[in-house]
Amino acid sequence: MNARTPPLVGADLWQAVMAAAAGRCQCRGACGKSHAKDGGRCVREHGGYQQRHGGGTVRLLAAPANPADMLLPPHRAAALPKQALAAWCPVCHDAALAAARRAARTTAPAAPDVLFDL
Repeated sequence: MNARTPPLVGADLWQAVMAAAAGRCQCRGACGKSHAKDGGRCVREHGGYQQRHGGGTVRLLAAPANPADMLLPPHRAAALPKQALAAWCPVCHDAALAAARRAARTTAPAAPDVLFDL
């Protein structure tokens, strides 16, 4: 896959998301970084070179724009409309997902263990 080649599955949806993002990661701080040096938005572009985190070519993902929606089951996330998706570089996506998981753990009430409650 090069800068012009979409993924094998969901190519039309992926291309629509990338076109709306102009081929650039749309993270504006959900990853925990302010991206202040970059005008408030991540600078990684699809097919560009990643200087940190192992280097290599950046491959953007089409994933839920709202980090909380990243926690949806796969079948529900796959059903999201393209307006609810954003382009994410892997670094920002992983950090935003981890932050969403932390937030879900701290806000979710502890469920009682009813299996053994007789």
